[in-house]
Amino acid sequence: MTAALTAEEAAALAAVDEASVARTLLELIAIPSVTGSAAESEIQHHLAGRLDRLGLETDLWPMDLPALRAHPDFPGTEAPREEAWGLVGTTGGADGPTVVLQGHVDVVPPGDPAHWVGDPFVPRAVGDTVHGRGACDMKAGLVAHLAALEAIRASGVRLRGRVAVHFVVGEEDGGLGAFGTLQRGYSGDACLITEPTGGALVTANAGALTFRIEVSGRAAHASTRDEGASAIDAYLPIHAALARLEAVRNTDPDPVMAEYPIPYALSVGTLRAGDWASSVPDLLVAEGRLGVRLGEDPAEARAALERCVAEVCAADPWLREHPAAVLWSGGQFASGRLAAGHPLRDLVRDAHADAVGGPRLPERGAPYGSDLRLYAAAGVPTLQFGPGDVRLAHSPREQVSVRETVQVARTLVLAVLRTAGTR
Repeated sequence: MTAALTAEEAAALAAVDEASVARTLLELIAIPSVTGSAAESEIQHHLAGRLDRLGLETDLWPMDLPALRAHPDFPGTEAPREEAWGLVGTTGGADGPTVVLQGHVDVVPPGDPAHWVGDPFVPRAVGDTVHGRGACDMKAGLVAHLAALEAIRASGVRLRGRVAVHFVVGEEDGGLGAFGTLQRGYSGDACLITEPTGGALVTANAGALTFRIEVSGRAAHASTRDEGASAIDAYLPIHAALARLEAVRNTDPDPVMAEYPIPYALSVGTLRAGDWASSVPDLLVAEGRLGVRLGEDPAEARAALERCVAEVCAADPWLREHPAAVLWSGGQFASGRLAAGHPLRDLVRDAHADAVGGPRLPERGAPYGSDLRLYAAAGVPTLQFGPGDVRLAHSPREQVSVRETVQVARTLVLAVLRTAGTR
C-alpha cells in the first residue's frame, strides 16, 4: 500500500460489483461490432443508453464522414463504412480537472469460424475466463470503465472535476472515432485507455503505416514465358530489400521498446498477382505495414520505404524501365507517448497498488498503434492500462479474466478520484 484510503475511496472501491462486471462483459461481446458494420453503430447506441441510466450527460452524434476525411490530419481507414457514431458521457463538477476514460467499441472480424470453439460472438465462460471475439480487445476495457463509473455513482462520492467517457469507433483501422471525438472539441487533463496491457502500464506506442507496392510485368503465354516478364520475379528483390530495411530500422530502439525482438515491424500481409495459371503475370500488388519508431515523423518513415524500393528499381534492369509504385492508404498511425516523468504514470501505479496490491506495475511501450497517439498529439497526457493480453487479441484464442477486469475497474476508481478530486 502506498497511502491510506480516504473514506470516499474506500466506499467507491467497496461498490465495485464483480457480478455486474461478468454480466456486462457477456452482454457486450454478444454484440458483433466489427469495424464499419451496422453492429458497430448498434453498440454505440446500446452504450449511450447505459451512460444515460448512470446519469451522465450524454452526447451521441453521427459523425460527418466527408468533413473528417477531408481534414489534412485524417488518420485514414481501411474498412468500408456508411456511418460512424461518436459517444461521450460526462459527469462530475466543474471545479477540477477532467479525466478521460477512453475505449474503442469496434472489433476485428473473427476469421475462419472453424478455428473457434463455438460461435465467436456467443461468449463462453469457463470459470473466471470469458472467451469470444473482442473479449480483451477491448470489450473488457469498456466494462472496466462502466464498472468504475457505476461504483463511484453508487458510493455517493461527489467529484470536484469531471469524468468524460469517450467510447469510439474505428480504432482498429486508423482511429476515426477518436479523431472525430477530438475534432468535436472534447478533451481532458488526463486520459486512461483500457487497451489490453497484460499487467503493465503502456506509456508509448509505435506507429504503423499501411502501404501498397505495385510491380508491373509483361503478360505472355506460360508456354513462352521468355516472351514475358513475371511481376512475381520482379517483386522478389524488393521483398528481400524490405527485410533488410526492417533490420536497419530496428537497431538501437528506445528503452521502453527494447524488450521486443522487433519493435518496429515491417510486414507484407497480402500478395496478389496474376489472373490465369497459364499466363505470365503482368501485375503484382503487395500490401503491408511499416512500423514507425517512437518520435519519428511518419513522413520520414514513408520516405525510408520509398527510397528502399527506388534503390532496388535503379539496380534492376526490368524495374529500372518499369519502376514499382509505392502508395499509402488505409490506417496511418503516428507514434505517441506520455512525456517522461509525467505524474500520470505514478498516479496510476499508486492507484493500482492501493486498490489491488501486488508488485509495482512495470512500464513499457507497445509495438502497435493505438488512439494514445491522437490524444497525446492533442496535448492530453495519456497512457494505457487494461485487462487482457494483447497476444490473444485478433486470434481465435481471445479471452479475458473477469477478476483482472475487476482489478482494472478498481484501479480506475482511485485514479479518477485522485485526478478529478472529491468534494
